[in-house]
Amino acid sequence: MPRIDVEAHALGLTWVVEEPMERAFHALVDDGRVWLVDPLDGPETERAETLGESAGVLQLLDRHNRDCAAIAARLGVPHLKVPDSVPGSPFEAIPVVRIPGWKETALWWPARKALVVAEVLAANPMHTGGEQRVGMHLFLRPWPPSSLRGYRPQHLLLGHGHGVHGPEATVDLETAYARARRDLPRVLWALPSAVRG
Repeated sequence: MPRIDVEAHALGLTWVVEEPMERAFHALVDDGRVWLVDPLDGPETERAETLGESAGVLQLLDRHNRDCAAIAARLGVPHLKVPDSVPGSPFEAIPVVRIPGWKETALWWPARKALVVAEVLAANPMHTGGEQRVGMHLFLRPWPPSSLRGYRPQHLLLGHGHGVHGPEATVDLETAYARARRDLPRVLWALPSAVRG
């Protein structure tokens, strides 16, 4: 069983599985209510349940099934799969990718200046090639989706890898866009070693 790194931050908790993909999931807390984002089941999820009243399970990527449905059923809360809105929450849903075989929603939390992204951006070597903190998904680098441009987050939480907090979050978002095409050869070159971990 791989090790799971737990990070407490101003928005709640993030768990990152120490593996080549660096799968990450989050518990976002607002006014005593907790939303789980792309969770895996286990003791880590149980810790999230101690943060407040469970409000929902948000699956931001169509193929990030993980344990979303099972956790939502156990907690008796809605399982929102690639939502176009999140009623009763502080989040705005951003339709990032809507193509056959890839549907992805990001979350913007205006009051906290937090951006939550499942797959378009990530902080693992498969996305970054090992040279920057956050990178664009390999398949999207030739034509990066424009829907996340213009946001200036203070918190950037990702579906793969550790989040970024503070002014660096906006810098890393802008850098991922600026280097998307230019770094494509380097990311392809680094991919085999990144997959092996």
